Amino acid sequence: MKRTDYISWDEYFMGIALLSAQRSKDSGTQVGACIVSQDNKILTVGYNGMPTGCDDDCMPWGREGGMLESKYAFVCHAELNAILNCERASLRGAKCYTTLFPCNECAKALIQSGVKEVIYLSDKYAETEGTIASKKMFNMVGVKLTPYVPTGRKLSLEL
Repeated sequence: MKRTDYISWDEYFMGIALLSAQRSKDSGTQVGACIVSQDNKILTVGYNGMPTGCDDDCMPWGREGGMLESKYAFVCHAELNAILNCERASLRGAKCYTTLFPCNECAKALIQSGVKEVIYLSDKYAETEGTIASKKMFNMVGVKLTPYVPTGRKLSLEL
């Protein structure tokens, strides 16, 4: 008899995004992204962190201070990292599962890459100009925006 208590595709992919976020060394915000094909194959993942080769121990992680004293000039967001990590597959028609609604810069990259749907867990910056700009661009080009509704399912992993 077939098992019936398996997780859904949405739970699986958002779970991968949440797990990816745990790789982030940012003490304030951990974001993960998982981009999947139309036939539910994982194409790429990413998390917010420093660019490859930049020693995270020598880079700023704080939110305060000028541009060069804070993380904002240096950190690569999860969605952009996922796009850049994808070496061979086309992202045309793909879906992006992300733990935080994409900023305007990541929105541009997702649109240019051909992503057609964004499923997001949190929209905590909904009132900021960057998020408003993201939504304007997504709506303009027909990218579907879907809030992820947590199921409350608990999974336990022993690593």
